[in-house]
Amino acid sequence: MPNSISRRTVLSTLGVAGVGLLARSHAETVQEADTLGFSKASSQELQRLKSDANFSGVFRAAEIKAFADREHWNTKQVMMALLPLASSYSRAQISNFHLGAMALGASGDIYLGANLEIPHQWLGATVHAEQSAIANAYMHAEDAVTMIAGNYAPCGHCRQFLNELSLTRDMDVLVSGEAPTKLSLLLPHSFGPKDLDAKRGALPVKRDDSLKLILGSDPLAIAALDAARSSYSPHSQSPSGVAVATRNKRTFKGSYIENAAYNPSLSPLQVALVSVVMAGGDFSEIIEVALVESKDAKISQKSATEAALSAIAPAAKLRVLSATS
Repeated sequence: MPNSISRRTVLSTLGVAGVGLLARSHAETVQEADTLGFSKASSQELQRLKSDANFSGVFRAAEIKAFADREHWNTKQVMMALLPLASSYSRAQISNFHLGAMALGASGDIYLGANLEIPHQWLGATVHAEQSAIANAYMHAEDAVTMIAGNYAPCGHCRQFLNELSLTRDMDVLVSGEAPTKLSLLLPHSFGPKDLDAKRGALPVKRDDSLKLILGSDPLAIAALDAARSSYSPHSQSPSGVAVATRNKRTFKGSYIENAAYNPSLSPLQVALVSVVMAGGDFSEIIEVALVESKDAKISQKSATEAALSAIAPAAKLRVLSATS
């Protein structure tokens, strides 16, 4: 299994010799023998962007183009070089298997992701690296994802999750050391949202502003309502969202992202945890969570949210609020 790579180690290595050196010293994690690594100028710019207090695991299209132009690379090469940074966000206390992924949006923005595991909980509570990158893109209101890149080929769970994003658009899949391929080739004869008569995929995000809180008007409740309004639940018709408050007075939102196969669905808390980690936060910083779900929902996120919080932030307060259209 790959070794754990801390963000401090990644950034330190970038400053000395670039991502390429780190990639070669962790061949199991990044299998790119021909990657030359970032130049000193690009390494310094990467550190500057990553150190910004508002960084949330997103590199904007103009930033990616600047890296590509400076290094004389294409976008795929930039994504491969950034994989060690994505992997450094991994929380793999159960498997010690640290994975990174990146989603390229139709906007040209790139969204980082990493696998997040919840100790002492069932393995279904895990957020896979590809799911993490998609959740990051989703919460930034990306219209579509055109490519997913990762250390390894996406597992079947992730392929099913990626298949939910669009009814018509295929996706490129880029894996370290391999030629790009299409998601449709990795998931032939797929089962997806069309089989359940869904009219659209998860992207672009479609809001339902008719959803209103029955009780509650404080900022955290309003933030959770906003997340619920952006949730994707065509199969269960059970919109939900959470807002997470941390002790350093930051708020992170998570929208429910459903899947036609049910099990690869991401709970709103799982999506919010991606936002926490991508902003450089820690689960132990969570002090309060507001969960908003539809009053007439066929499913509830309450028990899953309670279980996860009991493991990662046992002192956090959970409030469950009902909403109606």
